[in-house]
Amino acid sequence: MKKDWVTVKNLSKYYRVIRKEPGLKGTLKSFWKPRYEVIKALRNISFSLKAGELVGFIGPNGAGKTTTLKILSGLLYPDQGEVRVLGKIPQQRHFSFLSQISFVMGQKKQLWWNLPPWETYQLNKIVYQIPEKVFKQRLEKLIHLLEVEDLIHLPTKRLSLGQRMKCELIAALLHQPKVLFLDEPTIGLDVVMQKKIRDFIKEYNREKKATIVLTSHYMRDLEELAQRIIIIHQGQIVFDGPWEKIRNYYSQQKLVKIRLRRQLEKADCPQFIVPLLQYPEMKLFINRSQLNSLLSWLSSRPEVEDLAIKDLPIEEIIRRFYNQLRN
Repeated sequence: MKKDWVTVKNLSKYYRVIRKEPGLKGTLKSFWKPRYEVIKALRNISFSLKAGELVGFIGPNGAGKTTTLKILSGLLYPDQGEVRVLGKIPQQRHFSFLSQISFVMGQKKQLWWNLPPWETYQLNKIVYQIPEKVFKQRLEKLIHLLEVEDLIHLPTKRLSLGQRMKCELIAALLHQPKVLFLDEPTIGLDVVMQKKIRDFIKEYNREKKATIVLTSHYMRDLEELAQRIIIIHQGQIVFDGPWEKIRNYYSQQKLVKIRLRRQLEKADCPQFIVPLLQYPEMKLFINRSQLNSLLSWLSSRPEVEDLAIKDLPIEEIIRRFYNQLRN
């Protein structure tokens, strides 16, 4: 039986923020006599991850995803509950712990801003005590895979977000962590490079038996990588189970976005569209069984300027699951 490498028991995290009233008077009042409000970022959540699991950790903005990952990596202290990663308390930040984990945040940088990524890699080699021969082998492999041969000697501040993300991944993986926290790792990358990053993460998980926690707003990342999904909403876990269950649930419907040149007449529309009529743009959540007939009808309408068909957004999936739990 695989060992639990990450355990979270009854974890809660609160933030105390100033509640400001509107206007100049409210600003002055909040300065002299601040009123505080407690924001419950995490509410008594529990889960465990075994060695080698690749888990999608998803939810809308502000749901508590990044807060959870920061606690697991030791960057934040919990207010309640118990957390163990590789048997250690993350907040103690011992080298034996830090040398076995890595945390990549799509909107934050670990590379030195004014220096080329190469300098950060050299520093990481020293910090993580990586032998020179091993360091060169790992670095050459990562550079080739992520196609950054021409980038690693440029100052980080000159790189685009997508280029920087590739270099950030290299810095995070040079010491071959056993537990990897990835917060939006494919942000800013084109479709081709997103695929390469996903393939690399999948291979790293398979080869190193690493436990990986992935957050992403790209459904493709989750579909191709996650074996298990944890959905968090308003600081609470509302679903924890196999990805297949989620996919079967939302794959029966599609989101159709329609842009109109002019307003559609109610009398000319299928009945189920009438309550949703909006100009110039309208959105429909429609079952797959109705999709072909809808597209056939839309193609004959001169009022339709453009349309797009998408999977249901993560926010919509979470909302539906959350409503199910409440009912």
